[in-house]
Amino acid sequence: MKRRGFTLIELMLVVIIIGVLAAMVMPRLVGRSEEARVAAAKADISASIALALDMFEMDTGLYPTTAQGLNALRSNPGSATNWKGPYLKKEPLDPWGNAYKYAFPGTHSNDYDLSSAGPNKIEGDSDDVSSWK
Repeated sequence: MKRRGFTLIELMLVVIIIGVLAAMVMPRLVGRSEEARVAAAKADISASIALALDMFEMDTGLYPTTAQGLNALRSNPGSATNWKGPYLKKEPLDPWGNAYKYAFPGTHSNDYDLSSAGPNKIEGDSDDVSSWK
């Protein structure tokens, strides 16, 4: 009676083929996760947080101060009349787990400055994501 199954050589050949394929594909996929995080930070800054800030400004007549920060989008800072929030459900964190930097009035734009220090978490270098770039 013959046994059906794979020999050790056949199994090793399959493992080697999978290894070669993984070696070819992995370098292309490794940098994609960081690109996705940068894209998510750009989307947060230019869309979701910007929309919440604009809605706050439409309701109260001005943007939150630097001291009030983005927390004013979640709870009434007290000084804001006609506050109709919360404009955000939770504190906005960048994809690397850090709070976004907010300043009003902005030094880089007419309204406000909103930025993330990026993947290396050092402000002011080339990997920063901001509302003015």
